[in-house]
Amino acid sequence: MMILRMQRSMLAEARRAVLARRNGRRELWLLVRCLSNVNTDFFVGDSVKPFEAIPGPVRVPVLGTLLPYKIGLKRLPSYHQEVCRLHQQYGPVVREVLGTQTVVHIFDPADIRAVYESDGKMPHIPPLQETTQFYRQEKDMSLGLGNLNGEEWYRLRHAVQQMMLRPREVSYYYPLQDGVACKAVDRLMTQVDDSGSVHNLHHLLAKWILESAGMCCFERSLGSLDGGADEAMAQRLVETNIEIFKLSAELKFSLRLYRYFATPKYKKLHQLEDYFYGMSFKFINDAIEEIRALMAEDKLEKGRYNFLTYLMSRKELSYNDVMIITLSLFSDGLSTTAPTFLGNLHCLALNPDVQERLYQEIKTHVDPEAPITLDIINKLHYLKAFVKEAFRFYPIGESVQRLPQKDMVLGGYFIPAGTYLDLNAYVWLRSDHYFKDPEKLIPDRWLRDSAGAPSVSPYVLNPFSIGTRMCAGRRFAEQDLYVGLCRLLLKFRVQATSSHPPEQEWAMLLRPRTPLPVRFIRRE
Repeated sequence: MMILRMQRSMLAEARRAVLARRNGRRELWLLVRCLSNVNTDFFVGDSVKPFEAIPGPVRVPVLGTLLPYKIGLKRLPSYHQEVCRLHQQYGPVVREVLGTQTVVHIFDPADIRAVYESDGKMPHIPPLQETTQFYRQEKDMSLGLGNLNGEEWYRLRHAVQQMMLRPREVSYYYPLQDGVACKAVDRLMTQVDDSGSVHNLHHLLAKWILESAGMCCFERSLGSLDGGADEAMAQRLVETNIEIFKLSAELKFSLRLYRYFATPKYKKLHQLEDYFYGMSFKFINDAIEEIRALMAEDKLEKGRYNFLTYLMSRKELSYNDVMIITLSLFSDGLSTTAPTFLGNLHCLALNPDVQERLYQEIKTHVDPEAPITLDIINKLHYLKAFVKEAFRFYPIGESVQRLPQKDMVLGGYFIPAGTYLDLNAYVWLRSDHYFKDPEKLIPDRWLRDSAGAPSVSPYVLNPFSIGTRMCAGRRFAEQDLYVGLCRLLLKFRVQATSSHPPEQEWAMLLRPRTPLPVRFIRRE
């Protein structure tokens, strides 16, 4: 056993060294591209400024612009606010050097549009969590849609887009998600104390979303809301996911020595991922084995296990591909849909007039005793407008990432192909440059006008991104929000316990600060 462990350790170190060399070669290539830009055809007199002229915070050797974070002058949970300050201080294009990684922030919506329009058939992106990509490479796993580019990404995307991105196809899951929403609201009723407060509301909502994802992926309950050992397991998955994102954020703002050897923080992250992936893959594998057994006995009912049977039927998808795509749908809502749901509740609590109008629309079209369907949701125009407006106050992230595959000029600066771009439309979400009365929550601004066109540019607010790199789980997330708000508002009125405006914390993505200052008043 000792020899086996040594062999595994040596193999892991060898893989880590190979990955580090790959990353190092790419960064060296980008550096050469940046330094050689004086020969580019873009330059006509002084009309285009070189990459090295892009302004940004003071850089020091080795650390780059990380020093203020290392000595406590800046805090990672406030990084989204620091990004806004970068824009205020340096303008529409800003360069940060996070240790070994150079990031260029793009703030002007016109430049953001230019980046999207240059995407082509196969947009390239850096991984949201390099640590997750690194972990999957070490484990010889499929990297998944969020960590792949080029032909390999296109192969997976093409295989899932019909199942995951067409509203009519995804509407199959409304009864499953609605059933979980009804159960979760009943559970909420047992958790509300005499003052209307709910202890650890953010955990309860996360378990709600996890249970819903389990029903969509495996068409069976995980017991996430049932108490006992099953709910304890779900609680641990929720807490593990939060810690994974926190550690990933800390490692992003480090010298990334984990590329070369296992640092203490990376070892801890590795252990958390072992648990999270291990439990998730057990659920997926158990469902696949059950499907295979039913098929072998010719007992698989038509329409059952819809998501997995679709993936398994795609000849271009390997077993590892099926596992990683299902993992993404199962787990990604914990860091996206659950925080968004919390933000929606706080927005309603702070805006009782909006809440009442939404309640009246829901009460008109939703039967408390009948299932919610796509046709019903399509009548709830104000609900959809509210969910979109709430993203201005509680966005999922402060940026969308791109790796442009051709040289560009953005904000008057030469940007070489392969530059890590952060598209930071976040700074405009509550700006009077693009929104009338930006500090007011006004869902009507997203209702179509008489000409049938939205009144706000899609390059200012696009929480699921735009084009072929749009979030593959978007439709599932929206359905969870729609049915969740319907079922909850039919039973409760949400009331603010504080007038403080929305606040968020950064840990790769954004989450509302908790505990959320709301309470729940039962409707008569």
